[in-house]
Amino acid sequence: MIPVILSGGTGSRLWPLSREAFPKQFLQLAGEESLLQQTLSRLPEDRVSDPLIVASNQHRFILSEQLEAIGCQPRSILLEPFARNTAPAVAMAALAIADENPEALMLVLPADHNVRDEAAFRAALAQGESAAATGSLVLFGVLPSGPETDYGYIGAEPAPDLDDGLLRANQFLEKPDRATAERMLAKVGHFWNSGILLCRADRYLEELRRLSPDIYDTCRLAAGHVWADLEFSRIPSEIYEHCPEDSVDRAVLEKTDSAVVVPLDAGWRDMGSWSAYWESSEQDEQQNVVVGDALMEDAHGCLVHAGGRLVTMLGVNDLVVVDTRDALLVARRHRVQEVKELVEKMRAEERPQVDAHREVYRPWGSYDSVDAGHRFQVKRISVKPGEQLSLQKHHHRAEHWIVVSGTAEVTRNDETYLLTENESTYIPIGAVHRLANPGKIPLELIEVQSGAYLGEDDIERLQDNYGRTEQAGDETTAPASAERA
Repeated sequence: MIPVILSGGTGSRLWPLSREAFPKQFLQLAGEESLLQQTLSRLPEDRVSDPLIVASNQHRFILSEQLEAIGCQPRSILLEPFARNTAPAVAMAALAIADENPEALMLVLPADHNVRDEAAFRAALAQGESAAATGSLVLFGVLPSGPETDYGYIGAEPAPDLDDGLLRANQFLEKPDRATAERMLAKVGHFWNSGILLCRADRYLEELRRLSPDIYDTCRLAAGHVWADLEFSRIPSEIYEHCPEDSVDRAVLEKTDSAVVVPLDAGWRDMGSWSAYWESSEQDEQQNVVVGDALMEDAHGCLVHAGGRLVTMLGVNDLVVVDTRDALLVARRHRVQEVKELVEKMRAEERPQVDAHREVYRPWGSYDSVDAGHRFQVKRISVKPGEQLSLQKHHHRAEHWIVVSGTAEVTRNDETYLLTENESTYIPIGAVHRLANPGKIPLELIEVQSGAYLGEDDIERLQDNYGRTEQAGDETTAPASAERA
């Protein structure tokens, strides 16, 4: 089986921990590994090949770093210039796989699930393998533990042409209200929809072409123009922007007569909300879940995720408190589904806390915006050993760098020089400059910016090791040459 990992979501219901620049699949929400890393680590090594990963363009370097951390070498990383829901994402993966082997089995997995019983999960995959090999589209229906309204539901029934344990899908319902969910659970043969799909690449494409031809035709055209950029494969934006947005369920599975269900009883949870996080986490005697430094007094049924400071709770019930360096969420646990609407309101107000944390990750390291005011900004910059920032200049700001630890190699116009601990330098407005770490330990420095405009888009890149464009944004169309600079 070829795992196809869908890693393009933003996870807005898990704000403020999950943000567009660093969404939930890259967070350590259920252990020492991120949800993405856990998705890959739980796969049966003897039954799967190297994964194909479909991801957002803006997350490519975070993705590469997390794959490297667990020693995963993907067969391909397909970058979407923008999200078009799951049906096009799976189509692009299927087209890439079918070019090598049309009958290859692909196992489509969202990158944001938690599975407690990995042995049961692997057994379910094995159970569905033969049906997928003979042309069925195999779904994995989770045995429900209650009338959840966060999940979609699948109805299924036995069929004489199926092996024991397999069911024929006959109904799909997306996130019902509680009364409807309770009615469905009162009937036999209803499951939570896990979103996991096992099928041959050619069978998915055949059904997509028959049932949603506009998506198929657009993805087929885009697949013919995918281009290589470093270790990534980029989907052309000028074609992909015309692809209709739709989910695999609506585009294919709800319309096909080839969908079968394998019951899955593996402690599965979609980590899509703070209530799901609370339910899947270990609770104390008062049903509290506490992460970080928190003091709980007469508090019951609460979730506290503390950042860098103490959080205290006194005489409260069923609250969710999530504290980060630049934002605080306080909500009733039973209303956390509405966090998504809260995020949309913040986006309409153009609040920066929607997009990124105070600490922002880059392929060369990270920076933390420590303080800002009228015509100044202070950042803490960390550069990984052997890495360097782009050769660049600014039109509106000057910079003053102070080395805290490590060694900095500074290029400023025509000169290059080294700075060590407690030494500093000045980069005037318009100077061509570059910062590099030639040492074997991380370079830590403080940057003080001053000027009339301090936005990240005041960067004119003249040369870059990571294939980024001249401006601060990322390119989405093919350049004349995609080689590493």
